[in-house]
Amino acid sequence: MTESPHPPISKAVIPAAGLGTRFLPATKATPKEMLPVVDKPAIQYVVEEAVSAGLHDVLMVTGRNKRPLEDHFDRNYELEEALSKKGDSARLARVQESSDLATMHYVRQGDPRGLGHAVLCAAPHVGREPFAVLLGDDLIDPRDPLLARMVEVQKQQGGSVVALMEVDPAQIHLYGCAAVEPTTDGDVVKVTGLVEKPDTADAPSNFAIIGRYVLDPGVFDILRQTEPGRGGEIQLTDALQQLAVDEKAGGPVHGVVFKGRRYDTGDRGDYLRAIVRLACEREDLGPDFRTWLRRYVTEEM
Repeated sequence: MTESPHPPISKAVIPAAGLGTRFLPATKATPKEMLPVVDKPAIQYVVEEAVSAGLHDVLMVTGRNKRPLEDHFDRNYELEEALSKKGDSARLARVQESSDLATMHYVRQGDPRGLGHAVLCAAPHVGREPFAVLLGDDLIDPRDPLLARMVEVQKQQGGSVVALMEVDPAQIHLYGCAAVEPTTDGDVVKVTGLVEKPDTADAPSNFAIIGRYVLDPGVFDILRQTEPGRGGEIQLTDALQQLAVDEKAGGPVHGVVFKGRRYDTGDRGDYLRAIVRLACEREDLGPDFRTWLRRYVTEEM
């Protein structure tokens, strides 16, 4: 078998410096990434996704008041000892699970200047190899292995790969948007241009960029030269646009069109829906919870 000319991917970057203002006052003292989805913080689902795609080296880009993220993925010897003495092996295993998931690293963004700047903060750790970026607001159902598919496409095609999802054209102004061309793979398109949150009338398609990227390290060189764009922030979308039109800089850019289950925990309504959906599907919680939910909907609504 001929080996791929493209180097393997082993590192994941998770930007986690946002303030979580949509969830105030809950996020006044608690990072939004630590809000529970059923009985695990949202950020743990994201790290688990990276690990399931073979990426065991995880860099989290944090900011002020994000220390609980580090604590969650660290050992808690006092708690572990207490659970061990009680003989509570099930809860002990769940506590240890987060600290054994991956090799975790942390860097502070300092001045929050947008997603592009957060990604650039990862440059010293990543070096000159391709890497993945996972945004914590998007939870991808583990039964729909999006990131693993993106890694596969990058290995085949090189360059960068973004995750795309078709949305209602009236909603495209809420997302980064991609102009695309079909390829011979049904779920893969070639990205010919990108624009951040376009007006609906100006959008090149209804393909929205969702929070998963596999990036060529050439993106760092472009981000260093990228001027602040929409919102006065350094936009990752602007750097990807340059990669899409200048393949010598680190392109091409391809997109994997995702049609699976995605939960947007950055929106309060979707956050609640994610909890309900995931709880309903749990073997330990689902049967009783679904029974209660049916009764509640029938009697109370």
